[in-house]
Amino acid sequence: MTRKAAVMICGTTSGAGKSLLATAMARWYARQGLSVAPFKAQNMSNNARVVVGGEMGSAQYFQALAARCVPDVRMNPVLLKPETDTQSQVILLGQRNDRLSSMEWRQRSEHLWPTIRSCLDGLLASYDVVVIEGAGSPAEINLQSTDIVNMRVAEAAEAATLLVCDIDRGGAFAHLYGTHQLLPESQRALIRGFVLNKFRGDERLLAPGPDMLQSLTGVRTLGVLPMWRDHGLPEEDGVFDSQPSGSGLSIVVVAYPRISNLDEFTPLRRVPGVSISWARQAQTIAGADLLILPGSKHVAEDLAWLRQTGLDTAISAHVKANKPMLAICGGLQMLGHELLDPHGAEGEGIGFGLLPYSTEYDASKLYQHGSYTLSALTGFWARLSGVHFDGYEIRHGRTCPIPYVKQEPSLCPALPANGGWQCGETLALYTHGLFENSAVMHALFSERTPTLDDTLNSLAGFVDAHIGSQALLSLLR
Repeated sequence: MTRKAAVMICGTTSGAGKSLLATAMARWYARQGLSVAPFKAQNMSNNARVVVGGEMGSAQYFQALAARCVPDVRMNPVLLKPETDTQSQVILLGQRNDRLSSMEWRQRSEHLWPTIRSCLDGLLASYDVVVIEGAGSPAEINLQSTDIVNMRVAEAAEAATLLVCDIDRGGAFAHLYGTHQLLPESQRALIRGFVLNKFRGDERLLAPGPDMLQSLTGVRTLGVLPMWRDHGLPEEDGVFDSQPSGSGLSIVVVAYPRISNLDEFTPLRRVPGVSISWARQAQTIAGADLLILPGSKHVAEDLAWLRQTGLDTAISAHVKANKPMLAICGGLQMLGHELLDPHGAEGEGIGFGLLPYSTEYDASKLYQHGSYTLSALTGFWARLSGVHFDGYEIRHGRTCPIPYVKQEPSLCPALPANGGWQCGETLALYTHGLFENSAVMHALFSERTPTLDDTLNSLAGFVDAHIGSQALLSLLR
């Protein structure tokens, strides 16, 4: 390597494998003794993590851990958090920015680019390698004039760019060739390799496709990555595949439209004998041994959806039957009586009234990462009594018990400072990240699941085996 290097991963489509490949390569380069940082100019996701300065997209947070560097809001300077089908909240350098949120999105890009470029330049100056992830496809010709996340970034960083496609969808060579050809010549010159992802079968069947593609584009196929469903990295763009039901514990997560921080449930997929599924219908909830109400980016809107679909009745039946339930952040707020919003931060609503507390939204947002200790718990949750775990809070809501509401069983503190309660078999917590702690997983399931570091090292070994060290190092020169 003769200079500070940038490697960029773009995709022919969303879901092609950009995040996984960027995470794997960040760990691979870090294992070569290089200082590495991730970067994604703009991410759209309701999965976010708390870092110094506010919040950043979860994918870049995990990429920073893969790179063995401290997560930094500069690594994801713009985060768009969808609130409705046509409106997103803009997080700029970790903080909510209502002025940009209200701006027409095509106008927004030029306001954002100076910050993006400054963050990129700062990372390039500070690290040996910056691994950059694009978004969607770089060849969306209707968006190229306002592109601030794909090839404009690649050009600014002079990045050796890989183009990855999902071959399991079919049409992989057409996707790669068409994407390549739709790029301007100056941007095509940055494409250094193609990667075929999620391949199943005999790799010899691909011939002569890669050679023909190279003759047409001048770009060689650097690697063929086999289908790997159980890699352990959280999905970024949506709910992950449900596992088939077995004879063990059935965990059901309610999947409302504005679900947030769903990545924290990924470790549950790796617990032997546990099945995990997503509920959008009442009958799915009826079969749950453990029901989870996850976080929500817009609690009032998701409450309305639950009532429209009849899932509210199924949730109430689960609670009243005193079956185990975990409610996290927005899910906690849903179980209370009312949602007050005097500052117009999140939107008002009426909760299910199943637990005796109410929530009021503050104008400012709480960002907090720390160590937590659960109080003495009972029933299904008794095995977590006194367990220490690392987690994070990211919310506007402030929830307080209603003293005049009497309920049996009573509301008992689970975390200090109104951070969570237990009522019967329902555990409601504001803290995210419970299942990402080995002590919690062992206490609940008597199982040791792979650590995050195990997962990241496995990803590095995966790209080493299927792309190769020579190809990966060649991108730095």
